[in-house]
Amino acid sequence: MSDGDAEGRSGDGGAGGQSTDSDAEGQSTDDAGGGSWRRRGLSALQWAVAVGAFWYVARGVDWSTTASELATLDAAVVAAVLAVTAAEFGSRFAMWYALLNGLAPTDLRTTASVDLVIKFVNHVVPSKASGHSVAPLVVRHYTGADWTEAVSVSGLNTGLYAALYGLVALAGLGLFAPRLGGGWLLVIALSTGVYLAAGALVLAAGRRMDAAGRLAGRLGGLLGRVPRVGDRLAGVAGALPSFTADSASVFRRLSATPSVVGPYALGWAGTLMVFPALRVWVLLTGLGGAFSPAVALPVVLVTAYSVTVLPLTPGGVGVAEASATAVLVALGVAPALAPVVVLLDRTFGVYLPAVLGWLPAANLDFADLIARGEEGSG
Repeated sequence: MSDGDAEGRSGDGGAGGQSTDSDAEGQSTDDAGGGSWRRRGLSALQWAVAVGAFWYVARGVDWSTTASELATLDAAVVAAVLAVTAAEFGSRFAMWYALLNGLAPTDLRTTASVDLVIKFVNHVVPSKASGHSVAPLVVRHYTGADWTEAVSVSGLNTGLYAALYGLVALAGLGLFAPRLGGGWLLVIALSTGVYLAAGALVLAAGRRMDAAGRLAGRLGGLLGRVPRVGDRLAGVAGALPSFTADSASVFRRLSATPSVVGPYALGWAGTLMVFPALRVWVLLTGLGGAFSPAVALPVVLVTAYSVTVLPLTPGGVGVAEASATAVLVALGVAPALAPVVVLLDRTFGVYLPAVLGWLPAANLDFADLIARGEEGSG
């Protein structure tokens, strides 16, 4: 065999390899393009669901009459709603304040920024679980905590939030499930189950990573079998925080500290139960409606809003309003009044914090945060 023949065969092989690489690159580009179109299609579908849900909420309301009634609300009612909302912001910030001060002294302005940015992110991604998954990046940016501490404190927030939410929603189902229609009952029961499973998984991961690994596998497999939305639900489980041995050690210390867990739970109760219930009660009575027994409103609202954990629309927009309206109507609130009160409650309690969170979030380079997060986790 001559050197020329060998060179020729080598050249052919090189050309063949180059062609293969080019084909693979083209296939990769096609796959990326297909994935981009799928993401856009899914996003469009989610917003279509949100619009449809808003239509469901608004369809039975006489908006001209409602506008007149809102314009003539007593000044005391308006002042009470604003005061309750201000108190709710304080309890919201108290949750992160309790967690971050478990690591190191942190001022209220920093904790407020952390909370508002995460709140904003929750409304530009499919579900709350996804929003909580970026929390370590936000915590690191504002506090300077190392990656281990950021993951542990963010994971504790996710675990406690989900566990508390799941337990309260489960209590709500026990109280009024027989009065709900089958469709809404199924959706709320599913979302309650996701909260309970997520809380158990994260808390187990923080304290016992071996047990959490087994639980994560079972949870992902179980959610993946749900018709139509199984892949999305499994994605919720995949978005939950992962822990190293060091971060799990910090997690165990924080989760066993009463001065961290106690104030967090109180802040959670104020943010998710007490102040929303007070606002809804004030609005209902101010507009001539009523809810009985009023003492059940905190549990009712947590249960009704639980669907926000499902990746049906960004941040649960529309679907949360629809589920809460359906629950309140089923429990005796006038069909023309329930959607108005729910929309006002969501505006003050959810959309206002998200809009305010856009201000600090606009100054963040999330691509840079993610890159630094990958370096830190590596």
